[in-house]
Amino acid sequence: MQSTPIKKVLSNEPLSQEVIVNGWVKSFRNDRFIQINDGSTLQNLQCVIEADGLGPNVLKQITVGAALKITGTLVESQGHGQRVEVQVRDIFVHGLADSEEVKLTVLSPKRHSLEFLRSQAHLRVRTNTFGAVMRVRSALSFAIHDYFNKNGFYYFHAPIITGSDAEGAGEMFRITTLDPKQPPLTENGEVDYKQDFFGKETNLTVSGQLEAEAYAMGLGKVYTFGPTFRAENSNTSRHLAEFWMIEPEMAFYDLADNMDLAEDFIKSVLSYVLEHCREDLEFLQKRLLDEEKTKPQAERSDMALIDKLRFVVDNSFKRVTYTEAIDILRNSKPNKKKKFKYPINEWGADLQSEHERYLVEKHFKCPVILFDYPAKIKAFYMRLNEDGKTVRAMDILFPGIGEIVGGSQREERLDVLRQKMDALEIPEEELWWYLDLRKFGTAVHSGFGLGFERLVLFATGMGNIRDVIPFPRTPQNAEF
Repeated sequence: MQSTPIKKVLSNEPLSQEVIVNGWVKSFRNDRFIQINDGSTLQNLQCVIEADGLGPNVLKQITVGAALKITGTLVESQGHGQRVEVQVRDIFVHGLADSEEVKLTVLSPKRHSLEFLRSQAHLRVRTNTFGAVMRVRSALSFAIHDYFNKNGFYYFHAPIITGSDAEGAGEMFRITTLDPKQPPLTENGEVDYKQDFFGKETNLTVSGQLEAEAYAMGLGKVYTFGPTFRAENSNTSRHLAEFWMIEPEMAFYDLADNMDLAEDFIKSVLSYVLEHCREDLEFLQKRLLDEEKTKPQAERSDMALIDKLRFVVDNSFKRVTYTEAIDILRNSKPNKKKKFKYPINEWGADLQSEHERYLVEKHFKCPVILFDYPAKIKAFYMRLNEDGKTVRAMDILFPGIGEIVGGSQREERLDVLRQKMDALEIPEEELWWYLDLRKFGTAVHSGFGLGFERLVLFATGMGNIRDVIPFPRTPQNAEF
């Protein structure tokens, strides 16, 4: 007889059928009442041992954290707090958990700080908070693939190892097999990367976009969903050195098409978790409300978690040019009263999170798409507008988080792309293949990037991006 997931057991009617469940002990009271959980649901299953039903040798092995296989009869619960319970007939102990050692871990019943939980990232998924976060993360991941599959996209695997810097920022992790103590040198005394594994300098990718563009120009619509890396020394609650990116690229899409897709995509995946993760979202919402009670009123969110998700799903995104946004911000009360940390004084400023949140939460009171940004603050591959100073870029801004999506119509004109690369001193030989795409049937095309952890952060209400990825990689931290 196969074991049944606890989530399914809890949804069954109490028909007195025999069940087998596996899981980890959450609590054990009075040598009779076991709370067990297998990760399939937030709720524990109560299993009741009858008096003298099991010998003392078995009972002493049932401790918090121990892994058990329980066989018994599913019946209507006699106690409060649960609809069904299992009358235990037999227990097999898969693995013991020493009670004294458990007290030193996140598995102990007492409440722990998120910082302490990060120090035991290999165990924190067994807590209610991280079990809920990771189930929501999984549901979002499924919803993303499902959306693109239903909308005619092909899943494209971008290379992790690359010789190009898609963002032009230079914040990349170098890959080499050369001896770090005695690398081969050129006649000029520089490291001779021609003797390296790939015969050139290579790095971990910061984006799969450029390669995805190549495949969009043959398959029409593709998307990447994979790990990306930034060697950016930003030790903040919003940055990771390793994170996952969703990057669709579409041939024959202009900026308006791109914005339409991004809005529909976001609404679809958030609708999915609202429908399929209600229990976990309600738990995370309560956790967030309890946490915010300790904050000053001014720092508390205006909306509960589920209301915030509904806010995005139910509202049309307001589309505003960068120029309009600058005028709004320049004339806003926070700017005039010098409340912004970064005052807005002139056109061309790179907007900060405080500006983006003001536009979403205070001014428009709905999600916002900003577009037509100054060329000087955007990447080389974005299509230059006829004014010569702005590009067909767009960012989507969310409440509580600011920018969540960045995208653009790509520069399809070979001569203009060459001019932009030359101005930024990007060698043509490094991206010869990217320029080739403009020689053989060039066409209007667009795409966007969405940091998956930023989306999970928004959907779960967690305050630190390190708490929405299983094993965070950050400056000075590559534990586990």
